[in-house]
Amino acid sequence: MRGILLAGGTGSRLWPITMAMSKQLMPIFDKPMIYYPLSTLVSAGIREILVITTPEDQPHFHRLLGDGSRFGLELTYAVQPRPDGIAQAFRIGAGFIGDQPVALILGDNIFHGLGGFTEPSGGRVFAYPVADPERYGVVEFDDDGRVLSIEEKPEKPKSTYVVPGLYFYEADVVEIAGRLVPSDRGELEITAVNEEYLRQGRLDVTVLDRGTVWLDTGTFQSMVQASEYVRVIEERQGLKIGCVEEAAWRAGFISGDQLRELADPLLKSGYGQYLVRLLDGGLR
Repeated sequence: MRGILLAGGTGSRLWPITMAMSKQLMPIFDKPMIYYPLSTLVSAGIREILVITTPEDQPHFHRLLGDGSRFGLELTYAVQPRPDGIAQAFRIGAGFIGDQPVALILGDNIFHGLGGFTEPSGGRVFAYPVADPERYGVVEFDDDGRVLSIEEKPEKPKSTYVVPGLYFYEADVVEIAGRLVPSDRGELEITAVNEEYLRQGRLDVTVLDRGTVWLDTGTFQSMVQASEYVRVIEERQGLKIGCVEEAAWRAGFISGDQLRELADPLLKSGYGQYLVRLLDGGLR
């Protein structure tokens, strides 16, 4: 399976800060925001990843992540000229996807406690309860738990369950995305992709259990909340969230010696000391 990390967009809800830098490079507690979705893909066993950015921000992402080889990854980059919708990622990444299944994650989404990744048969998305479902794609279930509909940002949501920014599809998602026409908002909607898989009877919607946390960091308030959540969990448990180096090591993409090499230049910040404790058996 291949992965796409969509880190484009204007970040207009975070102006004036994002007039100078990409939202996905801003810190969420002790790491750049992009580390969190990247570590989710790595934890799913995905090492071939396409990072889609704005034209002006791409050099900064490359400076941070390089080609991914130090993490045991194969990172490539592509440009999203304009923010024309999430499903645009499949048009941009068509050549990268080829005939492989693909996972798409949004660069401002943080997951904690998510597991059980398997290759999709058709499309696979998740459902998560929120207090403000009108901001998202809303999933409607019948009394037996079957999915009746998925609606993009409805004025009157039919449930409180929404689709977070992590999606798994077979390779035919490229064809489906290629047939989309822009919505009234002028975007290629990811909900339209999910609706097509649902129409074909090939969409699996998994309700995330209450032990899983999903955070969307698209506003100043949600960024502060996410940073505070990460800080509290890390200080309480002594375990990091969104640590790409750890995820790569646990996935077997890098060796212990390679992890120690990554730790050495980071020792002064404490981040490297955490990686060393992993190797010394102080953390599991």
